Amino acid sequence: MEKNTNNIVLRFMTCGSVDDGKSTVIGRLLFDTKTILTDTLSQIEKTSKKKGMTEVDLSLITDGLQAEREQGITIDVAYRYFSTGKRKYIIADAPGHEQYTRNMVTAASTAQLAIILIDARKGILTQTKRHTYLAKLLGIKHVIVAVNKMDLIQYDEEKYKSICENYKEFEKNILPLNSPININFLPISALKGDMIVDRGNSMDWYKGATLLQLLEDLDTSEDIKESSLRFPVQYVCRPRESANKELHDFRAFMGRIESGLLKVNDKVKVLPSGHESSIKEIRIGEQLIKEAISEQSVTVSLVDEIDVSRGDMLVHHDDSVGAIKNFTAMVCWFAEESLSPNRTYLIMHTTQTSKAKISSINYKVNIQTLDSELVNELKTNDIANISFKLAQPLIVDSYNKNRSTGAFIIIDESTFHTVGAGMIQLLD
Repeated sequence: MEKNTNNIVLRFMTCGSVDDGKSTVIGRLLFDTKTILTDTLSQIEKTSKKKGMTEVDLSLITDGLQAEREQGITIDVAYRYFSTGKRKYIIADAPGHEQYTRNMVTAASTAQLAIILIDARKGILTQTKRHTYLAKLLGIKHVIVAVNKMDLIQYDEEKYKSICENYKEFEKNILPLNSPININFLPISALKGDMIVDRGNSMDWYKGATLLQLLEDLDTSEDIKESSLRFPVQYVCRPRESANKELHDFRAFMGRIESGLLKVNDKVKVLPSGHESSIKEIRIGEQLIKEAISEQSVTVSLVDEIDVSRGDMLVHHDDSVGAIKNFTAMVCWFAEESLSPNRTYLIMHTTQTSKAKISSINYKVNIQTLDSELVNELKTNDIANISFKLAQPLIVDSYNKNRSTGAFIIIDESTFHTVGAGMIQLLD
């Protein structure tokens, strides 16, 4: 059985519309848990005074780019790390502006939980809906809907409940793209600190847990089931020039285990060739280990001398997965230049790349109404269902089975810019 450290480390992100208080929430969380370094706190205090603020601007803790500090907005994804006595956290602060949707998708691709911020004065906005849809599309199973700036509406319980009901109505109409999500609602004031780490004295009517309590008590052990082995080969290790004679005939395969458990003596096959062998050794650096788990980067040796190259994938010998040349996926389009069905693009998937043609744009999702619309092209931040035809076969899974081998990025072959990201839905 795979060792599961997933319940110890929690990866979460903040998202929502512009100025809903995402960076301030993270800053308050770090500030009140006393996990900010003294020199960092001193620096943001000075910066806050320069801006004429009477209180510390906690959003500066995550807004690290100079342009972010000058404009008071989040542009890039900022990652922060902290821990409590109970668990460790990796936080991603995603931008709220629509033009930075690509950054939000990047943050969501590895998150286990999303905190979706809603400004209590404004209620649910287009970006709230977009980020909720993307969170569900990207397979995030846990969501905390945090209604922020409660202090600016005098901690009005009825207004809070109204926002929660409106959100529930919108969310239930999102088709189950990948899996159902677990939602908690929470009223907070990031500026004042109410319901972040401490409860405060202004919302006695709310009897639920604080934000930190929700994070600490979240059980994610069921999120990662015992999954199939997926080991894409990144590099063939053959140190012919080594002074160590023992390594002269050494041949092994390096890569990152995307899912599953790999043990010494396991019977495996190499895809797409289908050649079979068994695991002779597993190494991390110079250290020999008996088994390796998901997200570990390892070097693997096989018992038999068989042809293995970058882009091949090791799976267990009885796995029915195979290489395919057609699939349908949900795509988030990032580029300012529209997607054209007449062009050829590059699909990058794990360690393999293939040219691809678009068979059809099946429909675009209207984020406001969740209706499907027929279109001939995609524009920046559009989300659509697209069928692809590949020049080279890829070993893929549907996204709801495997977030790593079910995801890919789209590259413009003329500029080599990343223009889109996709989640595979159907295998043809």
